[in-house]
Amino acid sequence: MSLRIYYGGTFDPVHLGHLAIARAARDELQVAVRMLPAADPPHRPAPGANAEQRCTMLGLAIGDEPGLLLDRRELDRAEHFPGRPSYTVDTLRDLRAELGPSRPLAWLVGADSLLGLPSWHEWQALFGLAHFIVAERPGSPLRASVDGALGQATEGRWADNEQALFTSPAGRILRLHHPLRVESASAVRAQIAAGGPWRAMLAPAVADYVSGHGLYRSRTS
Repeated sequence: MSLRIYYGGTFDPVHLGHLAIARAARDELQVAVRMLPAADPPHRPAPGANAEQRCTMLGLAIGDEPGLLLDRRELDRAEHFPGRPSYTVDTLRDLRAELGPSRPLAWLVGADSLLGLPSWHEWQALFGLAHFIVAERPGSPLRASVDGALGQATEGRWADNEQALFTSPAGRILRLHHPLRVESASAVRAQIAAGGPWRAMLAPAVADYVSGHGLYRSRTS
């Protein structure tokens, strides 16, 4: 059975670095990448754009590009279960129920997310549900920084090549080969709030949407 790849995140906003990672995973593994915007956290306002705005921007960024797909499941789940936190482990359990126990399934993350995995809800259960594809970022080295409980949990899981993800349903970790980029969502938001240069970090359609809706501007500007 073919591999399914999912790329979750807040995408607040989606920038060219996100797109570069998604394209690299698509091209290296020769399968589509489904991008999932996270739902808004319950009981407090969205810190930047709200979930529907982030989803719209992601759709604009992807457009009709082959092999990049928008998946609304976390937003739809939040609509059906208002006030319920949106956890990756719940998304992966839903996907397992949908795809079955033997379908190879991978979750695409940045290196900083992998290093922060012990803070995730039921994080140790994730390895039984999916593989991880990890995109290194500037200043976020991988193997040298994995220690403690995370080091123990990832011991023996590192894959030497992408074929390891196709031959088992879950539990391996693959380092993605891709050009390192410096964009970050926090940098985009900071540049917009400060009135600095930011449009070159976003796809043109996303930049137009951000500008047209006045997103991320300083409250005093």
